[in-house]
Amino acid sequence: MNKYEAMFVIKPDLSEDERKALFGTIQEVITKNNGQVSNGAVWAEKRRLWFPLKKQHEGVYYLANFTAPTDAITKLKYTFKLNEQILRVLILAA
Repeated sequence: MNKYEAMFVIKPDLSEDERKALFGTIQEVITKNNGQVSNGAVWAEKRRLWFPLKKQHEGVYYLANFTAPTDAITKLKYTFKLNEQILRVLILAA
């Protein structure tokens, strides 16, 4: 199990309930792939993006720290890419 840090840029127009559901979904996907989330929180509220992502000019940044097996990372990236509420995701080894 390796330690990872994931930064998500999500759509800014989501309601508070939709955000909480999305954060729960992110944690659920990580745990389904044999991972364990140690920390997850909003890193920045509604920031202007340098360039548009999926026709959005602003985004909310969500940071998650977790441990997972190495082979789970490609599955996680693919799953997060399919979610339309997530504009961009970056997963780094911590």
